Amino acid sequence: MPTRALVFDFDGTLADTESAVLQAWQAIFREHGTELPLDAWYAVIGTQRTTPAMVTLLGEHVPGIDPDALRPGLRAHVLRLLEDLGPRDGVRGYLETAREHGLKLAVASSSSGAWVNPHLERLGLDHYFDAVLTGDLHRAKPDPDLYLAALDALGAEAEETIAFEDTPHGVTSAKAAGLTCVAVPNAITRNLDFGQADVVLPAFTAKPLEALLSR
Repeated sequence: MPTRALVFDFDGTLADTESAVLQAWQAIFREHGTELPLDAWYAVIGTQRTTPAMVTLLGEHVPGIDPDALRPGLRAHVLRLLEDLGPRDGVRGYLETAREHGLKLAVASSSSGAWVNPHLERLGLDHYFDAVLTGDLHRAKPDPDLYLAALDALGAEAEETIAFEDTPHGVTSAKAAGLTCVAVPNAITRNLDFGQADVVLPAFTAKPLEALLSR
């Protein structure tokens, strides 16, 4: 069946925002005299559980920590790190090629619309997408709900749609919805298990989009 649609995860896939968020949390842990274990981060990456899990973990080392007091500093640190961040290498080329082929495009992200949409605009990517599905309106990954909603928004069938993900949780979500899934890990996730993915690429620049499309 010919490919008619592509659905992209946002954080870590279209842009490596995950590195900034991780660095900000690592800084907070160090400010409180402890280190953030990466295994704990990997357990929740790509889901909505990151902040609650990090607050709980920090609270185990610093009893009585006030989560609300952490948020302003965390957000400011992340935004500073993201000021000069652009899309991942090769992303814009994939999106341009997709449009040349007349493919429908969507974003499916566990993050909120208040996070995803401004970043898409800042990166100059928002105009490529026909739909943006976010975790404040749909159940987060690894649940398939975001991908099912993306298919519905695009009027596409799972068998004619390819998902692009950077985390195992994201791959699980896409596969549960019946999509072909291409994993494109980033610097943080490249050593994780992507055995469920149909294709694993070290970068978007490693293979042209045309080579992934079914004719």
